[in-house]
Amino acid sequence: MGTMLRSLKHRPFALLWSGQTVSRLGDSLYRIALAWWVVQKTGSPAVMGAILIFSFTPMLIFVLIGGLAADRLPRIRLMLASDVLRGALVIVVALLAALNVLEVWHLFAASFVFGFVDAFFQPAYAAIIPELTPKDLLTSANSLTSVSGQVANIAGPGLGAAIVALGGTPLAFGLDALTFFIAAACVVPILGLSYSQARQNDPAKPRASLWHDLREGLQTVFGSAWLWITILLAALINITISGPMSVALPFLVKTDLQMDVSVYGLVASVQAIGLVVGTILVGRQKRIHHRGWYGYSALMISGLMVAMMGMRLGIWAVIPAIFVFGIAIAAFNLIWTNAEQELVPMDKLGRVFSIDQLGSFVLLPIGYGVAGWLTDRLSASTVFLLGGIITMILIGIGLAQPDIRHLD
Repeated sequence: MGTMLRSLKHRPFALLWSGQTVSRLGDSLYRIALAWWVVQKTGSPAVMGAILIFSFTPMLIFVLIGGLAADRLPRIRLMLASDVLRGALVIVVALLAALNVLEVWHLFAASFVFGFVDAFFQPAYAAIIPELTPKDLLTSANSLTSVSGQVANIAGPGLGAAIVALGGTPLAFGLDALTFFIAAACVVPILGLSYSQARQNDPAKPRASLWHDLREGLQTVFGSAWLWITILLAALINITISGPMSVALPFLVKTDLQMDVSVYGLVASVQAIGLVVGTILVGRQKRIHHRGWYGYSALMISGLMVAMMGMRLGIWAVIPAIFVFGIAIAAFNLIWTNAEQELVPMDKLGRVFSIDQLGSFVLLPIGYGVAGWLTDRLSASTVFLLGGIITMILIGIGLAQPDIRHLD
């Protein structure tokens, strides 16, 4: 564990990480408060789904622009502006809820703005970590970033539920707003350390057009086979893995395994614990070699675990399978993030990350739809079995490519 924590000795990353850890916990409070408000006020799953669509869609639409902005503007200032804007927006939501005048359309509008801002924040955040962190600390920094998110996912729902029970949804919304301002305060001391700020102020570098910048980012991706092959496979795997895990899992527990909601909660928690364990295991490594083999092997294991969950072996097979699945997914995510941060030129990292985000997730809504349609017509177990088998075939195709096998 000490090896994984070593990046916290580097003050700029420690400040960035501390603020974002608090903010992610606040995000968990917001999700619980939002879901409970929708349940109380509308009782409609369709409304909840629509709110998620309003949040996810603008992120996909604007993420390429966000990547361009992350490479043209000071990344730390983009993050600061994003945190302040989101904090102010949630204050408005909290006040409307406290005054009992909050309406569904307010949440639609807020979700759209959140998605839009995320399209700029996420590329800037991913690209700024290697700006502020020495290369030998990148594995530790990325591991801690992942762990903080998973811990927030584990602790946040229970804490959020307790806050809503004690003070209502306005209090939970208000605390989430506070966490955004805490995150903003944490980045203020490191405003002058941004590489992109220094590059932006360099008068010797002429300003290129947005189209030129975008074309340059696309050329970087398609000029590196390990990048475009993995992004393409990730798009397909988001159909074969994310569809079953996000849509069919509750039906697997309730219908196929004949278990109740407490078991579903246990299964979800075990997956989150697996993600934390996988992050810690990879985060202990100072440097990751043979990234193609190890990353794709982790994805192969994740596909095997998804197939195992569909083999109707009972809950005592599902629990260890989803635990190992969490470890494998965490390992791949960290290996992939490190590869991008180390191998992609710093001045193109924001654009490459945004292209990765768009390419990897563009088919996710199709995955949700296909998984739901097949679960209705076949069974959740069959969806998991098919998803796992197809995933392993796709990963095998990836490993057959020399550029993947030789990625170090």
